[in-house]
Amino acid sequence: MAPPIRTPRNRWIEEGLRALGDGGPEAVRIEPLAQALGVSKGGFYWHFKDRQSLLEEMLDAWEHTWVDEVIEAVEAEDGDARSRLRRLFALAAASGGELLKIELAIRDWARREEAVAMQLKRVDNRRMNYMRSLFGAICEDDDDVEARCLLVFSLFVGSHFVSADHGGRSRAQVLELALEWLTR
Repeated sequence: MAPPIRTPRNRWIEEGLRALGDGGPEAVRIEPLAQALGVSKGGFYWHFKDRQSLLEEMLDAWEHTWVDEVIEAVEAEDGDARSRLRRLFALAAASGGELLKIELAIRDWARREEAVAMQLKRVDNRRMNYMRSLFGAICEDDDDVEARCLLVFSLFVGSHFVSADHGGRSRAQVLELALEWLTR
């Protein structure tokens, strides 16, 4: 008889992140995750000691995917700092609603849990440092670099909360205009 096929560890992490985005850390529960994956909850314990272990690995996976892999993708192609900034903006825009839901859930979670707040701060600092390196190549003034980085980051996190009309322009058009202005 063949050994049972186990649900891969990364599937548990992916499903945990989806649940986090949908309902916050309280929604990340072993039994509902197992149901969503179509497996028994016993398989969970092949990969994780407990729920806390899963939560920690979810945060690590989020950081790896949305910092390390993004930077690798941006740096993988030739081009100057402006073209790399445009690739970074395009990747952020293409990531869609799922990333935003997870990002906002983690930010909300960090308000209540110190360890999550520390990891979020590390991630934000890594993102800002990367943008500083890119903007620093096109701007000589450190204050200008810092302002541009904060504006870009604020657009990434906060633009989804603004529900204003844009004088006949789409949200995507206005974001494109803003990002073009920031990379002058």
